[in-house]
Order: sequence, then structure tokens, then C-alpha cells
Amino acid sequence: MAKDNCDVTCIHRDKVDRIKSEITDHSIPDVGMIFKALADPTRLKIAYALAMEAELCVCDVANIVEGSNATASHHLRHLKKMGLAKYRKEGKLAYYSLDDDHVRQLVELAVTHHKEMKEHVTSI
Repeated sequence: MAKDNCDVTCIHRDKVDRIKSEITDHSIPDVGMIFKALADPTRLKIAYALAMEAELCVCDVANIVEGSNATASHHLRHLKKMGLAKYRKEGKLAYYSLDDDHVRQLVELAVTHHKEMKEHVTSI
């Protein structure tokens, strides 16, 4: 039976060193925190809702995720803390939106990828 790992230590040291440098220079561990924030199903639903609608108030987000205003606020604050969302106040209402187009693209790409994988698996 074929093994799915290498029997040697390192073939392309130049590639390994360059990639390791890039990982360090671009703070890949910090980028992982974005995925960690979106790994929570409720926060991902909220991010997707904000990707679909440019802006939503906390009470509408709570209804979308079928939770309380406090729960929605908690998750929205976490997304804001991670740099994924921003908010503005209008009287007693707080409106949230995704921080920028990169976040929207990230969420939309993940959902599109999942749909395509699901279709592929069902076609086999």
C-alpha cells in the first residue's frame, strides 16, 4: 500500500525557507483568528447576512439567527473586535455592516465553495 507521506526530510529547501518567511512576514497566525471568528456557526450566519444586505440593525440580526438581541450584540461585537464588522448608531438603533469588501468576498467564496462541493458529492 502506498504511503501518503515523504520518506525524506526536505527536497526543496529554497521553497521551504521562502514560504516560512512569507508565513512569518504576513502574520498567518493572526489571519487564522479571522477564520476562528467565522468558525462559530452563529457568527458565520451573521456575516453571511451582512454580506447579503449591506447593513442590518441588531434586532434584525437577532431575528435572522433566531436569538436574543443580547446574543446578536455579543456576536456582532466579536466580529467588530476582530475587524470583520463595523457599526453606526442611529438614535437607539445600532446598525452593523461588514468592515470591507474583502470580508464579504471571503464569506461569499466560502459559501459558494461549500455549495459546489455539495453538488459535486451528490453527483458522484
